[in-house]
Amino acid sequence: MSAAEAALIAGMAAVTFGVRYLLFALAARVRLAPWIESSLRFIPPAVLTAITLPAVLLPRGEWHLSFSNPYLLAAAAATAAGVLTRNLLATIAVGLSAFFAYRLAALAFL
Repeated sequence: MSAAEAALIAGMAAVTFGVRYLLFALAARVRLAPWIESSLRFIPPAVLTAITLPAVLLPRGEWHLSFSNPYLLAAAAATAAGVLTRNLLATIAVGLSAFFAYRLAALAFL
């Protein structure tokens, strides 16, 4: 590694650390309006939905809304488990179990 590459990596690390440290250092001093704080709790589900929904509905880049889509069936089972149990671990376990059970059944019938 040349000196220029090492300096570039050190500079990127310093900028990354500086930006993150600044946000964490000032977080305790900043007070947000109550309506902003209450609305921040919707960010994780919105981000998770934005990440997973395309993978479930468009597994190969095209719409796949049928019973032959294991991602869609596993997502439906996980959603039902989440609504019924309100338990994150149970939701994940049911979704993974449904997905792998479907895949095993599909392999058995091929």
